[in-house]
Amino acid sequence: MSTERSTYEVTATRKRPQDFDRLVGQDFVVSTLENAIKENRIAHAYLFSGPRGVGKTSSARLLAKALNCEKGMSAHPCGECESCRAIAKGSSVDVIEIDGASNTSVNDIRAIKEEIMFPPQSSRYKIYIIDEVHMLSTSAFNALLKTIEEPPEYIIFIFATTELQKVPATIRSRCQQFRFQLISQDLIMKCLASAAADINIKADEDALFWIAKEATGSMRDAYTLFDQVAAFSGDHITLQKIREKLAIAGFSAISSIISSVLSDDHKTAMENLSGLFADGVSAEQITKDAADYFRTLLLYKEGIRRTDILGSAIQDIPEDIVAMLSREQLEAALKAFLSLYRDLRYSLSPRFEIELLFSRLASLPDLTSPEILVRKIEDLKNGVAEGSVVIKKKVQRIIESAPAEAVISNEPEKEPEKMEEPQLQQPEQEEEETEAPIPAEDIAEEENRPFSLSDIPAAAEMLSKMGKTVAARYLETVESISENDDGSYFITLSKPLAYNNLKLAEKDVSKAISSVMGYPVAIKLRLEEKKALTDDDFSDDMKRLKAFLGGKLIKTENAGQNTPEEWKGAGNYESIRNVEADEFDPEQP
Repeated sequence: MSTERSTYEVTATRKRPQDFDRLVGQDFVVSTLENAIKENRIAHAYLFSGPRGVGKTSSARLLAKALNCEKGMSAHPCGECESCRAIAKGSSVDVIEIDGASNTSVNDIRAIKEEIMFPPQSSRYKIYIIDEVHMLSTSAFNALLKTIEEPPEYIIFIFATTELQKVPATIRSRCQQFRFQLISQDLIMKCLASAAADINIKADEDALFWIAKEATGSMRDAYTLFDQVAAFSGDHITLQKIREKLAIAGFSAISSIISSVLSDDHKTAMENLSGLFADGVSAEQITKDAADYFRTLLLYKEGIRRTDILGSAIQDIPEDIVAMLSREQLEAALKAFLSLYRDLRYSLSPRFEIELLFSRLASLPDLTSPEILVRKIEDLKNGVAEGSVVIKKKVQRIIESAPAEAVISNEPEKEPEKMEEPQLQQPEQEEEETEAPIPAEDIAEEENRPFSLSDIPAAAEMLSKMGKTVAARYLETVESISENDDGSYFITLSKPLAYNNLKLAEKDVSKAISSVMGYPVAIKLRLEEKKALTDDDFSDDMKRLKAFLGGKLIKTENAGQNTPEEWKGAGNYESIRNVEADEFDPEQP
């Protein structure tokens, strides 16, 4: 019975760069090392620091290949000679890789000091690559000091570490330091797309976007997660498969729960949350996804529109919730979920904690910070001082509400009343002098004027005074108002969340409007969602652009920002991303 040896190679190893030109995201490191090699300015010790999986060890191997290539020292080694192939495989006798995490003692460093007395066997330089060098002990670092300061001319040390602060300053001062950066999300997506094409797997853009976001700037982490996803996705990687197999909540699921909570539909919210637990999503994952959700909304509220910063597609962000909540309220929600994530390990029941926090989010629109309260009080004080805010004492109402006996018993005490009389009557006389009488016919016209959009702000303010702040915010999103034959008014909205909230507070809305208008107003709410656009709704130029570039046509609210003025008839539309204006000719078929 014969067994075939598997030839599978993980993507991180298969895609490891074999030339400086293929090292992505580290332009400064590449250009500096290439110039040093060309000008033959080779240091005796290098220190590569930076996050995990960004190319530190790969760069060390590339530098070793460039220095020991049999065809000559070059920034672009041939990769075919015996030395290049041995370094790539890790079997070169003159390029020694040492794991600093498992060789931490001073005895290990003493062994290196003894070895460097012997010159390289077949190469130009004898190179020591020490990974995770910060794990060495203090005595081991001390043993290295003299060696790396004045080594033999054929010895080169390359240190790599993820925690630069743990490397003693005496070591850092003897090395040329290179700080590696996190790799951008766009570059990671391009590399993942190339990896998928190499193994003939189709991958959706949103799925690659999620993998690149989860990698948090590490190319090795991105390749590792890609291999895991490819193992259960077959020949097509989709975001839906990732959510099902890896048990993640996702942006849309969290958004649906938050929308239900803010609409006071706690039943639906708890059912959706229970569905996530039933699908195997952990409490930590739900908390993490909820924190990501409010972080995205907060950044969008601040005006950020770059998807690599937001961590989500712009079309998935619920603009009605962003408009409903203030920056302070979004910050409070984000802080609550971050605190919950820290407390989950000590919780009696993580599920109870999460359900309680989601339930409390219903009061989020009413939340205010101490700073805002102090500002409002200061504004009120300044208004009183300037005279723009008048505080009136309703003396008549107090007298009317007093018992009859109290009024009678105060009648004999007339002298105190006469003493207070000038102070109390003076403001009333001033008000009578400043306020002109309004004719009866003008009052009738004011009472009978029709209800219109210009009355919405006053009605919303009245709702806020009634304690219905959520309904007040959604009332300001009214699209149009029309009067019926029976004297009632149709209030039209285009957003389901606004319609649902106003429907729950319909009586209070009617009371607020009637109070503002001065006469009873009957209202009827109506929802008219905007019709989904098809290709026929776009201009001929945009249709030709789609045929030329592919993708889909999307309507946006920022006219002229994403489309050049030369595209006549394009209107408020944008086409495929990363396309410059001069790449499209409207006259081209």
